[in-house]
Amino acid sequence: MYFQINELRKTFTVSINLPEPGSAEERNRFTDIQQQFHVQYEKVFPDKLAPRTVVIIPSLTLDTEILSRVKGFIHYEERMLCLLMLLRMPLTKIIYITSIPIPDVIIDYYLHLLPGITGRHARKRMIMLSCYDASAKPLTQKILERPRLLDEIRQHITDPCSTHLTCFNITPLEKTLAVQLGIPLFGTDPELFYEGSKSGGRKTFRTCGVNLPDGYEDLHSKNDVINALAKLKKTHPLMRKAVVKLNDGFSGDGNAVYSYKHIAADGDLEQNIAASLSKQFRPVAKKVSEKLFFEKLNKMGGIVEEFLEGDIKASPSVQCIIGPDKKIDVVSTHDQLLGGDDGQIFLGAVFPADKQYNISLAQEGRKIAEALSAKGALGRFAVDFVSVKQSDNSWKHYAIEINLRKGGTTHPYLMLQFLTDGKYNAETGEYTTGTGNKRFYFASDNVTSKKYIGLTPHDLIDIAMFHSLMYDGATQEGVMFHLIGALSEHGKLGMVCIGRSPESAKEFYDKAIHVLDNECC
Repeated sequence: MYFQINELRKTFTVSINLPEPGSAEERNRFTDIQQQFHVQYEKVFPDKLAPRTVVIIPSLTLDTEILSRVKGFIHYEERMLCLLMLLRMPLTKIIYITSIPIPDVIIDYYLHLLPGITGRHARKRMIMLSCYDASAKPLTQKILERPRLLDEIRQHITDPCSTHLTCFNITPLEKTLAVQLGIPLFGTDPELFYEGSKSGGRKTFRTCGVNLPDGYEDLHSKNDVINALAKLKKTHPLMRKAVVKLNDGFSGDGNAVYSYKHIAADGDLEQNIAASLSKQFRPVAKKVSEKLFFEKLNKMGGIVEEFLEGDIKASPSVQCIIGPDKKIDVVSTHDQLLGGDDGQIFLGAVFPADKQYNISLAQEGRKIAEALSAKGALGRFAVDFVSVKQSDNSWKHYAIEINLRKGGTTHPYLMLQFLTDGKYNAETGEYTTGTGNKRFYFASDNVTSKKYIGLTPHDLIDIAMFHSLMYDGATQEGVMFHLIGALSEHGKLGMVCIGRSPESAKEFYDKAIHVLDNECC
């Protein structure tokens, strides 16, 4: 695991009751706590009137140097505000912790979406806490370094037997937090981190009999990468590009693309690739240098794989949940919107995935979920694919990575589900609301314009109301905004646009962009 807890050990205060982070005692305590979760999942989760407390930690516990290069990264903690919709259940309490305080106007915006619950009733059951720390350190680390904040969280947990912890991703830091709070995590033990890494994912795909791009894993040096690039070119002489990925990349920013331009599949291939690397190797994240990329590869490892070509191809994903009972639920399929020079950066998603292939896609996702379940994985995760249309009009799906955590398709789907009380049927490829209507959405995390800089959350909400962009609970259509806190400083926000057809969902998105552009010109 790349993220170490040495710094945490330095600040850890010895306690009779709490084991040292990373110790065998902590692992044993964690195992004991997690065993309680099975009862919660069986008895509390299905009962909408059961008293429960959900502690939400939206920490992006990822490489800080890579993460800090994502515009407005601190506001990505707002994406899990979709879980405030759990307050629609009248006896549910939420404890939500962030790096910096979230303005009341943003909280009010989410609470007004709650069906059947007043804002006042919801606020009585919602505790918002903050570290008041905007640094790039993981939020979970910030919490663990603040004993008084930990005590305050504990005081709000009135019944540990009906309380659980949910996080964006789970590392040893989140494991330590679960033990120190004495509540179970709804997610995979970080000791299985490798299974969700780029290298581990490729091995899982092979064992499942799922297609994957040709390539190599468990690479830890520049020489490893050069040798792997050379082997790929020898095997596929016409190959034009290859992708190099860090094992623990995020949203495509841990990827790089190597172009074989002017590199022939003969001669001293390794030497030619090494000589061309500085010109033809390009990290996806604009502010990540070749030097920094390989420093990260040395620490966390990575892979090299072919860049899949095709006249018609798509980048779909499958989202699944594995319960403590090992039951697998395929909860969604998406077509991902990718940007950047080589289509490596996640921008948003269309739900459901194209009807030409969403059923077969879900079947491939289930195979992978079954393998992960057998290895002990738990909770929500997603598998990304590249799908290429064949000459007979069928689609061939290539699995490219496992995100053993929440991701960019998690919060749009949860908003839809909470607002419409519906479910996705993986066997038909359709989402149906609680009232029996089909719904679709077009979502983006990267609505960006310099013109939007200076637009406050109040301004955004005023504009949305004036132009009838707000989500309408009666028609179950409209626009929901997120990443609102990033708008004024970075000119960036996210949207989930729900419609009764794929076309109407896209129309809501286009209208919102048109309105914002006109209001800010």
